[in-house]
Amino acid sequence: MGRYSRPLAPQFADFAGVAAGQSALDVGCGPGALTVELVKRLGAHAVSAVDPSESFVAAARVRQPGVSVQQAAAEKLPFGDEQFDVSLAQLVVHFMTDPVVGLREMARVTSRNGVVAACVWDHAGGQGPLSLFWDAARELDGDVEDESQLAGARQGHLAELFEAAGVHEIEERTLSVDVDHRSFEEWWEPFLLGVGPAGGYAAGLEPRRQAQLRDLCREKLRPAPFVVSARAWAARGLA
Repeated sequence: MGRYSRPLAPQFADFAGVAAGQSALDVGCGPGALTVELVKRLGAHAVSAVDPSESFVAAARVRQPGVSVQQAAAEKLPFGDEQFDVSLAQLVVHFMTDPVVGLREMARVTSRNGVVAACVWDHAGGQGPLSLFWDAARELDGDVEDESQLAGARQGHLAELFEAAGVHEIEERTLSVDVDHRSFEEWWEPFLLGVGPAGGYAAGLEPRRQAQLRDLCREKLRPAPFVVSARAWAARGLA
């Protein structure tokens, strides 16, 4: 997902109004796609990050050694009240165990009237970076569970979650990225690593079914090189 999240990060930071002089928290930082952008704008001293995955925390620390990166879930942030000017969750809300609690925690650690922002790929509208993959998977298996029902993945749902979490003056926007792929293999092979719902599904198939899925995806994609366009729902509000 990093090949899509990296070009998304500057747009998301712009939407959240991240600017020099602020302090920021990256919630669910993963290996650090958004963290890198925050450091460019604010400096490492002004950026903190958390992720529940030990391996992602380790990767983010290596990538940005000056940033305070801790292992923690969004639902239980290890910070005091009103500690940051802006708290952001890029492509994370749909993986939170309880999105409302996670967003409420983000608001708690953000200064009064500071910005809380989040974005999620448009999985429900068929405009996410993995939509073509899931289209092929449904042809192969009509009972497959894709990501369309995840929190924030449909239009307007992030705003509903923000409101339930007590965030006010909520704004919504769509963000979009275009990612070049030099070959089908470059697009396909990351799924076999088993990361995320799509990767878990692909890697878990027995070889014959996996080959069928690969061939269905190849048929649906344009000849290489090709561009994959993806849209994300984004919301921001004040703590």
